[in-house]
Amino acid sequence: MSNRLSRSTQNQFWHPHSVAKEYEVISTASVDELWQKIINLADVSWHPILAKTNVPRGLVAKPGLIYQAVTRRIPIPIQIFVERVRPNELFSVRVLVMPGLEEQVTYQVKSAVCGASVSYSVTLRGWLSPLFWSFIHPWAARVASELVQSVEHPISTVTEPGEASSLDLLG
Repeated sequence: MSNRLSRSTQNQFWHPHSVAKEYEVISTASVDELWQKIINLADVSWHPILAKTNVPRGLVAKPGLIYQAVTRRIPIPIQIFVERVRPNELFSVRVLVMPGLEEQVTYQVKSAVCGASVSYSVTLRGWLSPLFWSFIHPWAARVASELVQSVEHPISTVTEPGEASSLDLLG
């Protein structure tokens, strides 16, 4: 068992057409280890929402990069636009799912006393955001903790609620 401390912060901004949440987990892994997992866009095996991407191995994430991903629950292709990259610190993308819905996702990594802290924040805007949030919130709440688990325990698998293994979807 890991000695990591886990804390979930939920910041909500209630506007009729927006939802914003932030989740944070403390890890015994280093900032470098967490950062390498975040920017490896070709490997999303740890991610509870994304099943796969069209990014070739070794491609470096940089602002302006647009790539496609497929979701786990409903296999629909989505476009992801890389907005900001500050090495070993911040990675921000805009997810283009459909008209009426805009999603911004930010990963932030900070050094902590006994490892690192990683936060995952998601902001949904548009008239479909409350409906979309009702579908994805159980998995969005797990992104930061699944990231940390995949770095601290690289051979363990990520499981979805009610599924044997989320990796089965990739095969």
